[in-house]
Amino acid sequence: MNRKEFCKYFQIPYRTVTEWELDNRHAPEYVLRLLEYYIQHEIIKRENMEDESV
Repeated sequence: MNRKEFCKYFQIPYRTVTEWELDNRHAPEYVLRLLEYYIQHEIIKRENMEDESV
């Protein structure tokens, strides 16, 4: 996933993510925790779907 896709998927402004990457701004801790939570649950969901299809 590139930056543009990431921003669209998580509905985060492109400029905001760019500023995080350039270390001009920092993502709030709660945003990082929410992204981590979401990604972990997506992985679990995919694994469950794969198990069901076998």
